[in-house]
Amino acid sequence: MNQPRPKLWTKDFIIVSSVNFFLTLIFYLLMVTIAVFAVDYYSASTSQAGLVTGIFIIGTLIGRLYIGRAIDNIGRKKTLYIGLVLFTLTTLLYFFNLGIAFLLFTRFIHGIALGVASTATGTIAAQIIPAARKGEGIGYFSMSTTLATAVGPFIGLLMMQKVSFQMIFAFCLAIGIIALITSFFLYVPAIETSGVKKQGFQISSFIEPKAVPIAFITLAIAFGYSGVLSFINFYAIEVDLVKAASFFFLIYSAAVLISRPFTGRLMDLKGANYVMYPAFILFAAGMFVLSTANSSFTLLLAGALIGLGFGNMQSCTQAVAVKLTPAHRMGLATSTFFIFLDAGLGFGPYLLGFMIPVTGYGKLYGMMAIFVLLSAILYFFLHGKKESAALKKLNTSVSA
Repeated sequence: MNQPRPKLWTKDFIIVSSVNFFLTLIFYLLMVTIAVFAVDYYSASTSQAGLVTGIFIIGTLIGRLYIGRAIDNIGRKKTLYIGLVLFTLTTLLYFFNLGIAFLLFTRFIHGIALGVASTATGTIAAQIIPAARKGEGIGYFSMSTTLATAVGPFIGLLMMQKVSFQMIFAFCLAIGIIALITSFFLYVPAIETSGVKKQGFQISSFIEPKAVPIAFITLAIAFGYSGVLSFINFYAIEVDLVKAASFFFLIYSAAVLISRPFTGRLMDLKGANYVMYPAFILFAAGMFVLSTANSSFTLLLAGALIGLGFGNMQSCTQAVAVKLTPAHRMGLATSTFFIFLDAGLGFGPYLLGFMIPVTGYGKLYGMMAIFVLLSAILYFFLHGKKESAALKKLNTSVSA
């Protein structure tokens, strides 16, 4: 007799996904507006405006690095409260025009708060998703991030045309308060940590070793995607496709939203390899199409292919990271995954920026297509080969 599938769409799963959506929405909204604010209000140079944007990610990395170790000592729900309160209070600092140095400080602290709060939401989500539906559940949870990556920049660019920056910051503050209030209704089951040995100052106190191999894959693919995230608008100007580029991330998100329910279930039923290898090919194909884009159709087709590729790889690698890890170290695994993801997205544009004067945007995306295919080989050696062997062993034992 078949047992009923464990329930995924519980009240708590919906709440934690909603809180994550609100946090990510504010992050991406400010990412597209804050550099313009720095230039308009403080006459910041281009490099200073870039630092105002990028220092947020450095703060996020530091927040994740610390909280990954401390989350289970503090408590997962309490960590979420601390992160949300700090995140909301820091938003108030944007209203004080005290110079570029103060703005940099505000962005740095805001980044730390996001690192704490989003590591908590990711850890709580991974905890409350039933084990049998882990890939599917994390796929749905990360859709909250995917939606925010499309909605946040869209709202930010729209508000910049219609209202003042003070109104933009007020909107972010209101969303932060809504996220905090929503979190009060979240129930997080306690995790048994008795018998777990406390560690001193070791690397494994900050990074989950079992999650590192798949996190390296995440770093590699995020590095490739960072070139799209940061330079797509400049490329669109170069190839005269600015109007189409405004829909690029909407098409990207639509491709992820349509495919995610199927890829999540496929991972749970067949394993990560069945999702990852096709996704590498789709991601590389998307980068190649982008490198040769000469019409609105080809540019948006690239967005769809990259969404099917990178968008699904992101949730798949996160699911692998938490599946490989004991429950009491799930916070560290989530933190490790996001540290590598943020490092790829945050430092990628800086490194790729040195190549653009030599290659141009089109050739850069062509090179990134090759890089993505090479990353598939790295995936095979770091995780894919082990997973294939484990599945083969499991199938042999079942048939025996």
